[in-house]
Order: sequence, then structure tokens, then C-alpha cells
Amino acid sequence: MYWMDAIWIIAIASLVGISGAIVGAFLVLRRMSMLGDAISHSVLFGIVAAFLLTSSRSVPVMLIGAGLVGLLTAWLTDFLHRRGQLQEDASIGVVFTWLFALGVILIAAFAGQVDLDQECVLYGEIAFAPFDTWVVGGQDIGPRAFWILLGVTALNFLMLAVGHRPLKTVAFSPAFAASIGISVTFWHYLLMSMVSLTTVASFDAVGAILVVAMIVVPANTAFMVSKSLKGMLVGAMGVAVASAVLGYFLAAWLNGSIAAAVAMVAGGFFVVTLLFVGRDSVLARARQRRRQRQQAATPAA
Repeated sequence: MYWMDAIWIIAIASLVGISGAIVGAFLVLRRMSMLGDAISHSVLFGIVAAFLLTSSRSVPVMLIGAGLVGLLTAWLTDFLHRRGQLQEDASIGVVFTWLFALGVILIAAFAGQVDLDQECVLYGEIAFAPFDTWVVGGQDIGPRAFWILLGVTALNFLMLAVGHRPLKTVAFSPAFAASIGISVTFWHYLLMSMVSLTTVASFDAVGAILVVAMIVVPANTAFMVSKSLKGMLVGAMGVAVASAVLGYFLAAWLNGSIAAAVAMVAGGFFVVTLLFVGRDSVLARARQRRRQRQQAATPAA
């Protein structure tokens, strides 16, 4: 039924947004948003390499391959930044473009063996997700992507529940976290692992572009209006879910790509917040400048 497919699509997009918002909030606070972009592209190499090594497309194999390459991306970026004296943005650009290109080359070289398409990985087609279902005990329990993303989202919430304090401390002040005995390295790579898992779990359903959008845009939108980490997390998840719902109906109206529409709506929320809502919005700064001019023009009593 059409309405049931629509519910599944919105649910899958919402789970991508919620899980992306959790890890994205900490990346934004640590000024590492583009590392999420880097991991989301470089894990393509991990997916292809895992298949070539095992000849299996099972979910655990794909997650392990992508997770290991995600950690490799974070480690190489940090290594080039600290040991190679490269700026962080430069090290991110070098690592992720090289690994992503390597993944694309492997797909092209082994196109007859690897059932992966670089265009599908980049853009995704969430409209097909409801047709790829899991059957357990002869019972169809719904789209495979939904259950995988539900599990990853649950792991992200578990990480948040267990590691809220150390993650928060590391995000705001790594030096202070180290001084009070928090393992900065452990929490850094745990976060990178969850970014990797969130990314690869979303590949089949939505593609890399929407994953990047959901990791970066809702968290940055919430950051402009939030005064606490809790508020930022709730706001980012709210923006993500609203983007999924509105993006679906926008795509249905335009008869266009659902993933692109969701990303566009998320960008729209960011622009509106930047211009009119944020504490440092364009409108707020304009009002402040007007008040300052009025005060300067008012003669002293």
C-alpha cells in the first residue's frame, strides 16, 4: 500500500537523521564537522574491500569493513595533522579523497564482482527501501534498512547514555578531560566508530550525500539556538525528523528525489535559523546595530 511505503520511508529517513544528529552534535562542538563528511565517503573503500576479502555482502561484514576504514580515516587525519604539521582541513581533504577514490577505482576494476554502484552510493534511493524487506520465521517484518538503522540509533543512544559526561567534557575541553583522568583517545575513537557505523548503515537506503547532510546540518542549526548540549541534541533531532517528514512530501509534490528533498529542507531550516532565529542571526545583529545607532544619536541628558 502506498501510504505504508510512505510511513516506512519517513521512518527510515528519520532514523538516519536522529542517529546523525547525535554524533553530529559532538562533531560540531569539536569543530570536526568535515571529518563526518570524510568518513562518510572513505568508508566506501571499506565496504568494497570487505566484499573482496570475504565475498560476502552480509551486514556484519559491511559494518566491520566500514568501521575499520572509518577509524583509519580518523587516525590518518590526526596523524597528518599532528606529525605531518598539516592543517586539519588539509589533512581531512587528503585522506578522504584518497580513500574515496580508491573505493571508486575498486568498484570500476571489479564491476563484475561487486554489486555496488558509485552513483547509488552517492545519491541513494530511499524510495526503494520498503521493497528490501527482512523475513523472519516466514513473517515479513519490514524493510531491512529500518531495522539496521534502528539498531544503530539504539547504539548511539546507548553511547550517549553511558558516555554523556566524558563525551561532553572531551568536546568542550580535551585538555581538561585528560587532566581529570578521562581517556580522550578512547572517547574520540568511540565517537569515530559510531560515525562510521551510522554512515554505512545508511548507505544502501539514502546514500552518502544525505548522510553528510543529516550529520552536519541539523547539529549546526541547533547549535545556533541552543544554550546547552541537551538542548542542542534535542533540537538537532527535531530538525532532522522535521526535515525527513517535510522532505518526503516535498519530493512527492515535485516528483523528485526524496533524499535530495530531505537535504534541501534541512538546509532551509539552517538558512532560516541563520537569518532570523539564531542568537547571532542576521536579523538579531541588524537590530543590535540599529539600537546602537539610536543610542549614539540620542543626546545625553
